[in-house]
Amino acid sequence: MRLIAEQPYIKVKREVSSIEQREIELRRTIYLYDEKVVTEHREFPIKDLLDMSYRLIGGTGGLLYLHTSKGVFSYTVKSSPEQFVKAYRDYVK
Repeated sequence: MRLIAEQPYIKVKREVSSIEQREIELRRTIYLYDEKVVTEHREFPIKDLLDMSYRLIGGTGGLLYLHTSKGVFSYTVKSSPEQFVKAYRDYVK
């Protein structure tokens, strides 16, 4: 299995106590391998991945969408995933 590209993303975890609510930002990475795409809790075989897209939200961040045969999964990114999406499309073609 060969690593083709990786893309950092974040997951926001909310903790609520009796007096406050806190948001904790967890830093994670999506890995694109020649056989699959791997996130913190999921693996998508390349054959199940139909496409990737990106939507800019705000100034620099946005949402990276993985379009799969099992549905669309979104990941919050703080930097543009254009190179990651391009690496996927170049590899699939």
